[in-house]
Amino acid sequence: MKDLVLSILRYASLPFALLYGIIIWLRNRFYDWNIFTSTEFSLPVICVGNITVGGTGKSPHIEHLIELLLPQYKLATLSRGYGRRTQGFRLADAGSNAREIGDEPFQFKFKYPSVEVCVAEERMTAIPRLLQQRQGIQVILLDDAFQHRTVKAGLNILLTDYGRLFTRDYIMPFGLLRESRKASGRAHVIVVSKCDEHMSVEEKNRIKAEIAPNPNQTIFFSAITYGALYPLQPELPLLPKAESVLLVTGIANPKPLKEKLEREFTEVHILEYKDHHYYTEEDIQEINAAFKHITNPNKIIITTEKDASRLMLQQQHIVPLKLPIYAQRIGIKLLFDEEETFHDTILQFVEDYYPQVIYEEVFAETE
Repeated sequence: MKDLVLSILRYASLPFALLYGIIIWLRNRFYDWNIFTSTEFSLPVICVGNITVGGTGKSPHIEHLIELLLPQYKLATLSRGYGRRTQGFRLADAGSNAREIGDEPFQFKFKYPSVEVCVAEERMTAIPRLLQQRQGIQVILLDDAFQHRTVKAGLNILLTDYGRLFTRDYIMPFGLLRESRKASGRAHVIVVSKCDEHMSVEEKNRIKAEIAPNPNQTIFFSAITYGALYPLQPELPLLPKAESVLLVTGIANPKPLKEKLEREFTEVHILEYKDHHYYTEEDIQEINAAFKHITNPNKIIITTEKDASRLMLQQQHIVPLKLPIYAQRIGIKLLFDEEETFHDTILQFVEDYYPQVIYEEVFAETE
């Protein structure tokens, strides 16, 4: 009965999806026809985004780009700062927290202190302010800005979740697409994310044929990787010995992480909150009660890095309870031995703006 009601409601949303689709189509045509203007900047701007509502793995892909580019270039990230409790333009510093700048930007700043992290609703006006206040920035990474066409990124990377490819979806609210499938044509690079790391070549080719990229587009495939756990409290051991886990998450899709932990621990219990949830004192008490309910004495709490940034706001309530909370590192890897090709694509784009970097390296090698 519930499925029938949901199906009826979904089809009832078709007129709204049609209206929304027309509005978005007109908006994009106005940009294509230069009625609405896009601003292009004189430094490399890389946009990582999607056309689907929900998580496609943007944060680990941005971190992958940070780790690739940071040894050579001074970087900045620019995000909207979804879920933050502030408004307007803000530059992160050592004292910033997730409430001020959002969980994902806080995560970037926490893990990569030398990266300039900026949040703002209006990217077009934020970039000049960012460049004025932080001298020497060489590359800007735009987080989730594929639809924000006021800024013309030099390189657009579009992510699509293997579990729900944009080619099989529909415009909101009938489906989960923010734009029509044809919007993918604006991307220079398409990454099919969250793939099974053992994906076959046949499956890869089938998906490429389904997406049918333009001649100027390149498709890559990536899988989620998990690193070592790390404690949120310094007194906890770096390598916990545990059999039972309470997984605490406030992310869009905790299923892959839960399945990963189930392969490593005897039992896994999950306590789910909504995406980007800001934890309260009552939530900490609920987590504590759920943790106590686990009878196995060899137990720990595991959360995501995004959740860790929001849980850290409640340290004054966590510390007295002595909750052993660990964060799960997450990353990505490119499949089919195409990581070098992916890296070359990114580096070549940036180096086109800074040819002197190449000449300096060649000169240094000949000395």
